Amino acid sequence: MILTVTPNPSLDRSYEVLALKRGEVIRAESERTDPGGKGVNVSRAVAAAGWRTVAVLPLGGAPGALVAELLDAQGIEVAPVPIAGATRSNIALAESDGVLTKINAPGPDVSAAEQELLLETVREQSRDADWIACCGSLPGGLAPSWYADVVLRAHAGGARIALDTSGRALLEALRARPDVVKPNAEELARAVGRPLATVGDALKAAEELRTMGAGAVLASLGADGQLLVEETGAWFGNARVAAVRSNVGAGDSSLAGFLVAGGTGPEALASAVAHGAAAVQLPGSVMPTPADLDPAAVTVTAEIPLDRELTEPAS
Repeated sequence: MILTVTPNPSLDRSYEVLALKRGEVIRAESERTDPGGKGVNVSRAVAAAGWRTVAVLPLGGAPGALVAELLDAQGIEVAPVPIAGATRSNIALAESDGVLTKINAPGPDVSAAEQELLLETVREQSRDADWIACCGSLPGGLAPSWYADVVLRAHAGGARIALDTSGRALLEALRARPDVVKPNAEELARAVGRPLATVGDALKAAEELRTMGAGAVLASLGADGQLLVEETGAWFGNARVAAVRSNVGAGDSSLAGFLVAGGTGPEALASAVAHGAAAVQLPGSVMPTPADLDPAAVTVTAEIPLDRELTEPAS
């Protein structure tokens, strides 16, 4: 079982449009409403892969009730933590050329009592977990050290932790030594405090995160592929993609693929790349099923292309 923790979940509304023109009325070609938040997406991808998952998340108001209803319809067990504030709603606009515009709301404040209930719910639900995936931004009221506290408590209970967050929350959590962290290129650059122009730059940055406390680093480099750096070695993976429809949740799908494949080594990296590549070819934040995966399109190698320039350099 994979337990996910999403401190700042959302109700995600996705629209496909031909082109985004500022100041004009735009008619959507299609629309979707999905439960959102990085950890929620990981649970959705894990469930789509046929694994059991439990999603721990604070929920409030009508949007929170709809998030729980949508997750239940997808066969995902929900461990809700009731909060006074309303769960946030996000909007994603996907243009026909693959450009994505997102509007993410900040989310409600979480009181001290609600925070403690959230931690206690994680403790209760983690007893049968193979992995705990803690993902996303922190809502108002939660200190940057909150994820570090979760990591310490999880390790005390014998669970492994995968962490996908950024900024100060990531740096604080590294001190608690999470088993895996999953930054994208921009988050990786911010963590080490310098721009990344090549795959080699990203590799060095991932190695630095390991010296700062990460057991392993699964770094998503967007269209350029993914890096896995851990104690036993480093690997680079990428995949052929016919056409990008939406990258919403693609990184979360990658993390799910990595965890269901064991969470270590080149085989897990190949699974992560396959899941991410499948996700970007689906609309909105639809998570891929095994039928959507194309393992033959994936390449994983220990010969990392150090001099390859990143399509979108991170700073």
